[in-house]
Amino acid sequence: MIHSFLVTGMTCNGCLNKVKKAVESIDGVSDVAIDLSTGRLSFEAPHKLNLELLQSKVPLDYPVFDLDHVPLATTKWKQLKPLALIFIFLFGTVFLIHIRDWQPRAFMLDAMAGFFLIFSFFKLLDVPGFVSAFCRYDPLAKRVTLYAWIYPFIELLLGLSLLLRYHAEMALIMTIVVLGLTTIGVVGQLRKKVSIECACLGTTLNLPMTEATLIENIVMLSMTIFTLFS
Repeated sequence: MIHSFLVTGMTCNGCLNKVKKAVESIDGVSDVAIDLSTGRLSFEAPHKLNLELLQSKVPLDYPVFDLDHVPLATTKWKQLKPLALIFIFLFGTVFLIHIRDWQPRAFMLDAMAGFFLIFSFFKLLDVPGFVSAFCRYDPLAKRVTLYAWIYPFIELLLGLSLLLRYHAEMALIMTIVVLGLTTIGVVGQLRKKVSIECACLGTTLNLPMTEATLIENIVMLSMTIFTLFS
């Protein structure tokens, strides 16, 4: 018999391996397969396995659900929690730095610089993995793979340029081009309703492509346009 469940809370291959080993420890279970981007777990077993038995074997950090009874809101929040925390810490820190001498343009520049530096860091942890995910939706990366390979370094340079105020206007224009292209790709995938991994934080934190990805890009584009013309 083939069994299918949904496992939540997995953010990396380490999490996936923990869940896989736990499921494989159950007597009679074989051919365990887990899709990290969707959380779908499937395996073969000669008899029916109930949800309680499966959850008793899988670590509690990774809740297991029947595919017909999935709490979508909770699942999405757990998947997007790392991204939300990064934005909260980033904007909170920059706000505290500028609170005594409030200048909107300076705040915007430092926030965007932090965005690029943090996101490039995660991409550089696994460049090949990022390239594989990025080429699935970015319009330019689909056609020119080299663009995907240098993209983390483009973000790094943009972050340093904005932070140091070195040719900041040029960096802002480049930001509109780079994020504009990516946004087109994100919209295309969301319209197709295809479940793929978002490459914004590389592969270290497995994030799904959702409306939050689009909102993130739109917010950054809005800040860039405001800063460029303010």
